[in-house]
Amino acid sequence: MKQTKVRFNNEKLQYSSTLVKALAHPLRLKILEYIDSQGVINVNRIYNTLKIEQSVTSQHLSLLKMAGVVKSEKEGKFVHYHINYDVIKKAEIAVNNFLSASGI
Repeated sequence: MKQTKVRFNNEKLQYSSTLVKALAHPLRLKILEYIDSQGVINVNRIYNTLKIEQSVTSQHLSLLKMAGVVKSEKEGKFVHYHINYDVIKKAEIAVNNFLSASGI
């Protein structure tokens, strides 16, 4: 049996896929832009301001949180979200390196 020359770390590949998926959606980008403009914000303000259903907003925030793009802190009955800029910066560097290496 021929051995493949391409090897991936499955755990890193799965995380990378989740991260790119989280960042590649127009509504999630809109949510991120809004959080960025506010610094720290609760989910109620996000969906009321952006005119998005609460359940849809929560689903998108959940995916962003799973990817590590946003962090949340519970304060009483409110959950406040803020951007994890370290993850955003690493993703930006990785994408730019990929595009440069690909000649795109």
